[in-house]
Amino acid sequence: MLRRSLRIPAAGAAYLLTAAVASSAMAFGPDGFADLFARSGTRAGPGTAATRVIAHRGASRYAPENTLAAVDAAHRRGFVWVENDVQRSKDGRLVVLHDTTLRRTTDAARLFPGRAPWRVGDFTAAEIARLDAGSWFGKRFKGERVPTLADYLRRLDHNGQRLLLEIKAPEKYPGIEAQVLRELRARGWLDRAHVRSRLVVQSFCVMCVKTVHELAPQVLTGILGAPDVRKLAGYARFADQINPRVSALSSRWLAAVHRLRGPHGRTLEVYAWDVAKNTTARSVRARGVEGVIE
Repeated sequence: MLRRSLRIPAAGAAYLLTAAVASSAMAFGPDGFADLFARSGTRAGPGTAATRVIAHRGASRYAPENTLAAVDAAHRRGFVWVENDVQRSKDGRLVVLHDTTLRRTTDAARLFPGRAPWRVGDFTAAEIARLDAGSWFGKRFKGERVPTLADYLRRLDHNGQRLLLEIKAPEKYPGIEAQVLRELRARGWLDRAHVRSRLVVQSFCVMCVKTVHELAPQVLTGILGAPDVRKLAGYARFADQINPRVSALSSRWLAAVHRLRGPHGRTLEVYAWDVAKNTTARSVRARGVEGVIE
């Protein structure tokens, strides 16, 4: 997902994170999921609803994005939910990276100078494991590695955190939907406790989201982007969330989304991302979204 630039004052962040903790719990019912927030006793403030706040690529303002350091930084700051991006190495391992090339956030160009444009899928997992994924962000993160999805899930479980997982560029990695689900299952993330309250799988690729739903209908899913309202009813058959760039939000579009119920019987949710510098989290919440990916 594109990098966001929302900055929240410390006091506001603490308040939002309290709301995030409360609103992140869900209960699994016979035909779907029911939000437990209404029974949590937490208030979001006058005239607003509680909004889940998701740490984008981990706490990527404080540590290199999509690394275990970013997961831990999010944990220290009280973020219950984190977002990440999953791709596949040349030899079939799932790794956590945003860009489809390694150049921006690793030293791949220095270690492998003859292998431009350094596409993720052109490197083995062992080669990716050699890369420094931290120095570009700051000297104290030198030696931070690109985590595998398995490593990432273990750290989230250790910290008691929850995951908004984006399958990145699935057209480059045929079959990645089933592979991601196998990894989630192998690591215990498709059990009742995780599925009911700790996992959402999303993608910009509509067919990818549909495939995830068909393979694992118990998993909550989200479509990234702002589809035309005429497509929403069809998407609601296999997606629980529609997650647009905040600039794409309009009252008409939001109302159209919220008129529909997803495959688990819940009103479709909206998580907004790419929040502008001059936009406050409070103003985004006031527009009626259920989540802010920041």
